[in-house]
Amino acid sequence: MRVADYLLKNKGKPVISFEFSRPKSEKAAANLNNALIKLKAVDPDYVSVTFGAGGSTSEGSIQLVEKLKKEFDFAVVAYIAGVGLSPKKMIKVLDKFKELSIETMFVIRGDAPTWDENYKPDPDAFSHASDMIPFIKRNYDFCLGAGAYPEGHIEAESIERDIEYLKLKVENGAEYLVAQYFYDNQYFYDFLEKTRLAGITVPIVPGVMPIYTEALMNNLSKVCGVSITNEIRDGMAELPADDKNAVSKFGLQFALKQCRELLTKGVPGLHFYTMNRANTVVSLVETLREDGLL
Repeated sequence: MRVADYLLKNKGKPVISFEFSRPKSEKAAANLNNALIKLKAVDPDYVSVTFGAGGSTSEGSIQLVEKLKKEFDFAVVAYIAGVGLSPKKMIKVLDKFKELSIETMFVIRGDAPTWDENYKPDPDAFSHASDMIPFIKRNYDFCLGAGAYPEGHIEAESIERDIEYLKLKVENGAEYLVAQYFYDNQYFYDFLEKTRLAGITVPIVPGVMPIYTEALMNNLSKVCGVSITNEIRDGMAELPADDKNAVSKFGLQFALKQCRELLTKGVPGLHFYTMNRANTVVSLVETLREDGLL
């Protein structure tokens, strides 16, 4: 599946995708398998699999890609994170994905695995996704996607500078973009306007991260540089203390509000970060379909 072609040809019907990551234990693998059964039932257009920085979890990522294709018959997009990964190792990984008939790669720089005491980045590793993209283009026929950051990348000097780098990714061969999640849709609308003014015309799909737990929300927002709105803070403050079900229900309703508005504005699709869970995303997709928005 070449995602860019599908986005362009599927105008009027939003493309729905789910993201997964390699499970890190037998229990996590069992939980993911149960989630996959539920998520398969809502029939997404495609799913994607993340990739460990420096190739630290590449085998697990490749195995999960194969499982999703062969056991669940999903159309699969594979990530590749270039940080710390030599061109030689990258080719080895890309060859494996090619053998699995993967047609679309999602290219990111990624973050160094600072928790790994033995991690040593390769001196020839690519510094930016914009460098990886033309390298892959020269050697393969993959459709390439890349990340975009409505609030600006956490390391960016400014949103304007970040958009310059984004434009370079597109000029070098990125055919579609997935925006990092946000909790205020206005960030996405403003970002979309700025990218179009900068001459970026490829499809940009908003990422959606439902609030699963308060701890996860807080941790991810710090890592990703995502603002938590006053609406969320005030709404969660009214919930019963330590009531995980109440947080989950609040997260579902907040995500529904976000998605309904985004779809009404005509976004080309929604990319859900599942965190290897199912119930919230299944409820979201089913409700949006009942609303006639999908």
